[in-house]
Amino acid sequence: MNFHLVSLFPEFFETPLSSGLMGKATESGLVRFNHVDPRDFTTDRHRTVDDRPYGGGPGMVMMLDPLDQALQSIERPGRILMMSPRGKPFDQSMARELAQEEDVTILCGRYEGIDERLLDLYDVELVSMGDFVLNGGEAAAVCMVESVARLVPGFMGHEDSGEEESFSGGTLEYPHYTRPVEYKGHEVPEILKSGDHGRVARWRREQALSQTLSRRPDLLDGAGLAQEDIDFLSELSRHRLGRNLYIALVHYPVWNKHKQKVAVSLTNLDVHDMSRVSRSYALGGFYAVTPLEDQKELARSLLAHWTSGPGSRVNPDRAEALSLVSVSDDLSQVVVDISARTGQLPLLAATSAKLDWRKGAPPPMTVEEVRNQLESRPVLLVFGTGHGLAEEVLDACEGTIRPIRFMDDYNHLSVRSAVAITIDRLLGDIW
Repeated sequence: MNFHLVSLFPEFFETPLSSGLMGKATESGLVRFNHVDPRDFTTDRHRTVDDRPYGGGPGMVMMLDPLDQALQSIERPGRILMMSPRGKPFDQSMARELAQEEDVTILCGRYEGIDERLLDLYDVELVSMGDFVLNGGEAAAVCMVESVARLVPGFMGHEDSGEEESFSGGTLEYPHYTRPVEYKGHEVPEILKSGDHGRVARWRREQALSQTLSRRPDLLDGAGLAQEDIDFLSELSRHRLGRNLYIALVHYPVWNKHKQKVAVSLTNLDVHDMSRVSRSYALGGFYAVTPLEDQKELARSLLAHWTSGPGSRVNPDRAEALSLVSVSDDLSQVVVDISARTGQLPLLAATSAKLDWRKGAPPPMTVEEVRNQLESRPVLLVFGTGHGLAEEVLDACEGTIRPIRFMDDYNHLSVRSAVAITIDRLLGDIW
């Protein structure tokens, strides 16, 4: 396989591409490297490859002509890739694709970037190695080269080595142990010493699944899970972040369409659908908040019918979902209840159909920020009825989650739909 590395610093690659297995693959001719320096295609005595950007601004931009000529000098460039934070994230799937190629050209940018017109002249694929900034593309290119080259037949020596590693099967890798059996009080797991290859294989699979669920749950969608894998993950997930998440549906104080502060009626449909979402995502609980006695009585009657009355016998699944519902007078009562159950004050995160631009309003929160909070403390998501939560409710919260369609001028979902979408964004990729 041929790698054509276009870089202003070809010496950057000398040690990493001549060490270990890569060095052996290079010596055997399994992998070959062609270093192309754009400075070799300049015409001035200073070998200039950069210039100031049109439109002003800091830094310099790599000039078009040296790059163009550098690429033209490669007889068979194959796929041309360029390291860029704008690019498609590099993953194991792309590494497998590239390992099938005879030639791959990797363009390493420097300074503020390249003249954009190079992308008009060539079919360049932009590739990102992660959400961070480097001085140039060389370090990222080394990562890509190693990831791709090790998949070339013959590179690894033992062909199974590449198939039992992180990302190869859509999961992270299981833990490894070697001698001694005990070290400073820490022992090798007993099952690995049992000699039972079937049990060892299952233990390793479960460890890989557990590590992935804990650290990179987004990978599980492509993991090719068997039913026993799903059963194992389902059991683990019952103790995951969902148990730290609670929702409250506030019926007072909310706005009506005339911007008047009102109390609205509790609806059968909201209670049923939101309780089913709560059970589906294994939430800690769902609170229907209303100060009106007749509405509280209506809710209790509804819940009694389904959790202990005739409804529980007709539809036990519905009974299980509605058992998560509690009725409270106000949010302060909800906070007290969650604090008593968890031993921690919950973070209150409001939801809204529009951005809150009021001066001094609670700051906007992203879904990722709320998810991170779930790792260490309970979170109460506050949803409103009518035409949205009144200002005193919003101000009691630590922040407001950005609206679901905040860049669209139509944002009129039912609260049931908003709950389902919001919960799925928080927990949908973590089982």
